[in-house]
Amino acid sequence: MATETHDAGHTAADAAHAAADSAPGMPQLDFATYPNQIFWLLVTLVVIYLILSRVALPRIGGILAERTGTITNDLAAAEDLKAKAVDAEAAYNQALADARVEAQRIAAEARAEIQAGLDDAIVKADAEIAAKAAESEKAIAEIRANALESIKAVADDTAVEIVTAMGGTADAAAVSDAVANRVKG
Repeated sequence: MATETHDAGHTAADAAHAAADSAPGMPQLDFATYPNQIFWLLVTLVVIYLILSRVALPRIGGILAERTGTITNDLAAAEDLKAKAVDAEAAYNQALADARVEAQRIAAEARAEIQAGLDDAIVKADAEIAAKAAESEKAIAEIRANALESIKAVADDTAVEIVTAMGGTADAAAVSDAVANRVKG
């Protein structure tokens, strides 16, 4: 019985293999359908070409043209801005140079004003010093004159006292003349 079942299983498998061998297989590899496949391939290619040439490629071309225009405009704007930046830098450098010249001029004027004020102060100080020196010399001359007078008076008194102490009589006019001659040199 086992052999019958086994034989029946073999016959069924053989029948399935025979049916698979007699079937046409994949339609792409069946030579009988090649003309039909080629026709539909050509129709599909023409439809894709028409869609691309009428719809997609004009849009892509428009986008590319728009991008090219945008890039060209941006480059032109960048060149303009670069030129403006160069002009602004030149104006800045000129303004900086002018400011430096003006600062030097102002500093020179300030120095001149300070020097003029200093010169005036020096002149005033010299005048005050000269006036004080003249007053001091006048005071010194007065002191010297008073000192000389005091020295003469002391010398006169001393000479009279010395002559009296030695036992003589002193004439005040003769002592004064003798002291005056001695002080003169």
